[in-house]
Amino acid sequence: MTMSDEKKEAFHSLRYRRHKGSVLPGAAMQIRRKKPAVRAALVAGAVLTVTTLAADGCGRRVETCIGGENRDVTLRTVSMSGGTAPGTGVYEEIRLEFMAENPHIYIEDEMQTSDEQWKTGVVTDFSVGNEPDVLQFFTDATANQLVAMDKFVTIEEIREVYPEYAADTYDWALKQAANQDGVSRAVPTVGFWEGLYVNQELFERCGLALPYDWDSLLEAVSVFRENGIVPVSCALANVPHYWLEHLLLYTAGKEGYLNPGSIAPKDWVQAVSLFQILREAGAFPEDTDSITNEYAGELFVSKKAAMLLEGSWYFSSVTDTEHTLVIPFPGVPDQKAEPGTVIGGITSGFYITRRAWNDLQKRDAAVKYVMAHTGREAVQRYYEAGGSAVAAAPVTVPENLSPLAECAAEYVENAPEKLLPTDSRMEPEAYRTLIAGIPEVSAGGSGKELLERVFAASSGRKGGFSNVQGDDY
Repeated sequence: MTMSDEKKEAFHSLRYRRHKGSVLPGAAMQIRRKKPAVRAALVAGAVLTVTTLAADGCGRRVETCIGGENRDVTLRTVSMSGGTAPGTGVYEEIRLEFMAENPHIYIEDEMQTSDEQWKTGVVTDFSVGNEPDVLQFFTDATANQLVAMDKFVTIEEIREVYPEYAADTYDWALKQAANQDGVSRAVPTVGFWEGLYVNQELFERCGLALPYDWDSLLEAVSVFRENGIVPVSCALANVPHYWLEHLLLYTAGKEGYLNPGSIAPKDWVQAVSLFQILREAGAFPEDTDSITNEYAGELFVSKKAAMLLEGSWYFSSVTDTEHTLVIPFPGVPDQKAEPGTVIGGITSGFYITRRAWNDLQKRDAAVKYVMAHTGREAVQRYYEAGGSAVAAAPVTVPENLSPLAECAAEYVENAPEKLLPTDSRMEPEAYRTLIAGIPEVSAGGSGKELLERVFAASSGRKGGFSNVQGDDY
């Protein structure tokens, strides 16, 4: 449904009063304050300017390709920059700036945290014909169901009309962000890393060294529990993903982690059994089965918890950047992975759907909007917000970094290897089964039985896995 001019005016007025810090061109603001007739004249003038720019050669920038008649266009977009993700603020700034610079385009965005429920909801919308015009989503195995519906436009097809589309994006980044059939459909901005955030002050207060192996980790858990401090903040029934990934990787090693085979391997059974050891040691909050991941993050940032295994998206949530560090995962008993190995990479990007592509007015708007988020300047902003995340386009490392930012940069730079997580290779149904079973296993349930169910939930691939390694950057 297209929003009326009156509702758009009210929306823009409200959003710009609430928004702080964006660069909002005065001319665009004036357009919203004028009466409809005056506003139309100003927009027409902007169109003439765009048409004039086209004389320099269509293709250098997308706006030089816009036609002579700019009718009001509403783009429905779905983005994954919700919750505490560092890109949330940047995404919203770019969205508002884009609408200010393109008054005829209204971006109706649905922004949510990219948890399992949200992923399922996106697939459901696509399956019933309710897909958006632009989607920010995963590019790995999580996207397989969407790709099978053939509702995305490939980058190759888009470049036939817009040669400069994704021009700032590294070729290797487009390759890593390709779907599992090897076709590039999404344009990435930044990737991610996962690491152990630690409240340095709590370690110093309790006379503890930072954990560097399994034994020192359990020692820290014991001391913090004795002092009334939550050792590890984690919502096992909501987001156990990061602990699961690291336990699997460090127990099974690189090869066993990437290619576990067709039946549940012994190393994987041993890895998930470590959840029970950690729980019985008192590592997690007492209400770990009922809290949300957002609450787990709040426990850490309020210094009620000493450690938090999270991703680069959590970086901007840290308020004390002077006394918070990011360190490598400490390890597990008899580990097979090389110390310091990082889980990370590029597994998401912006897609344009055929719903938008087949509408010529929406096509131009969608291309412009994706390029606004994926150009070099935008990637720089996402990069700075994400704590030295993996950048898909050239960036400049900021000066005067905080101790946390410096630590994060060194952590990623010094990693001997960077591997994509299990859900980039495992079929979504199998991965959901695995995640859902962690609380039961941590409470004494059978890890072997859980993994047998997981490996049985394949969709034609051995063990529910693809052959994508994801370790090539």
